Amino acid sequence: MSLNERISKVIEYSNLTPSEFADEIDVQRSSISHITSGRNKPSLEFIIKIKSRFPEILWDWLVTGEGKMLKSDLLEEKEIFEEEVEEEVAKPTSLPDLFTMMKDDEDFGTEEPEIITPKQSPGESFIPHQSTAQEKIFDSQRLDNSHQQIINQPSVNQQGKIKRIVIFYENGKFESFEP
Repeated sequence: MSLNERISKVIEYSNLTPSEFADEIDVQRSSISHITSGRNKPSLEFIIKIKSRFPEILWDWLVTGEGKMLKSDLLEEKEIFEEEVEEEVAKPTSLPDLFTMMKDDEDFGTEEPEIITPKQSPGESFIPHQSTAQEKIFDSQRLDNSHQQIINQPSVNQQGKIKRIVIFYENGKFESFEP
């Protein structure tokens, strides 16, 4: 079935005359005549207008002609399939499966230690006991003042004469000064 024939079938499905159908999807009446006669092929915009006005029509059928025309036809097939599946599932099996053997209230491997909190009155909140002993500060946590003293100490080179000063810039250039 060609695309033009499928559009004719949509017009027939809508129970409208071709001119009423053109008004319904907001296209020129002559374009309906040209498409149904086979003179012109419908544009994508034309097909989108049909689909937006008739959402129950399936895209695959409208564009390629494959499958069923209406979603309701597809739903009926799905319901028939689900009924067949339910009949197959309803047949008793000789052995119970894993899930029928498992109790609903059991959680396997998810045990967490129970946190015991002291009894509280409704208006009070629990504040854990704080230790009064001061925490010991290790050397790695102390601020090091000795580093600052090393910077301020004069070095052996500071007593000599300056030979050259080089300034490096972020753009990669540099300047060199010699006294």
